Amino acid sequence: MQDVWEHIIRLTAGIGITDVIDILIVAFVIYKVLGFIRETRAEQLVKGLLVLVVAAFISEYFNLHVLNWILRGTMTLGVIALVIVFQPELRRALEVVGRSKLAKVPFVYIDKEKAKALAAKFIKAVDYFSTHKIGALIVLERETLLNDIAETGTTINAEVSYEILRNLFFEGAPLHDGAVIVRGDKVLAAGCVLPLTHNNTLGKDLGTRHRAGIGITESSDAIAIIVSEETGIISIAVDGKLTRFLDIKTVEKTLLNIYLSDKDEEKKSVLKRLLRRVKKNDDASK
Repeated sequence: MQDVWEHIIRLTAGIGITDVIDILIVAFVIYKVLGFIRETRAEQLVKGLLVLVVAAFISEYFNLHVLNWILRGTMTLGVIALVIVFQPELRRALEVVGRSKLAKVPFVYIDKEKAKALAAKFIKAVDYFSTHKIGALIVLERETLLNDIAETGTTINAEVSYEILRNLFFEGAPLHDGAVIVRGDKVLAAGCVLPLTHNNTLGKDLGTRHRAGIGITESSDAIAIIVSEETGIISIAVDGKLTRFLDIKTVEKTLLNIYLSDKDEEKKSVLKRLLRRVKKNDDASK
């Protein structure tokens, strides 16, 4: 037993604090990369590449030169295919990095009274959509600019109002099927096309409007308010997560938390706690 401890001490004697930090950073990066892969369609392709790697080592060990040459060439093509086929996922990963604290720009701050008035306009419109079962998808822009998304629709650049929201999502309106992008207190664009989520675990009862709302929150830090055309159910998507069966009071609190909090992390934590509490209450009532 003493020999074992002496061997361990000799192995760890040359390890310094920088080595420990280095190992922890690499372990964290690997953990994040694996977690990202599990959330995307790349998981199966990565598994296939790992099988090829194992097969290449086995073929090299048994001196199967031709097979080893073919496998190594295939692995090279596999890495290139990973970059090409999963370019959207890689872009999403870079966007997540870009939304870190070091790369953030100030969130559009609105004073308290203006925020309350703005929230009231949204609430009135969302309540009307829910009551009359009018499908709606409102995206609130935050730090990540959505200019590329706005360009897919029609530029509005008008102050938010109950009337303009109601007219945009009116069933006969030409822009009612798309999303409305809101920047601060302005309706930036309407009839916009959003990226759909690649989450395969969502229920089949969620249509394109909900999947688009989740998709935009996966690729940005935006907040999506969704009203179902079939049921009138109000939902909110945040960070790729959808919370359904919300009442008007909860939506109002959510909007006020977004516009009144002067620190981004406070906004996120308050919003997430609020949505978790609503979800727990909804699960308990079922």
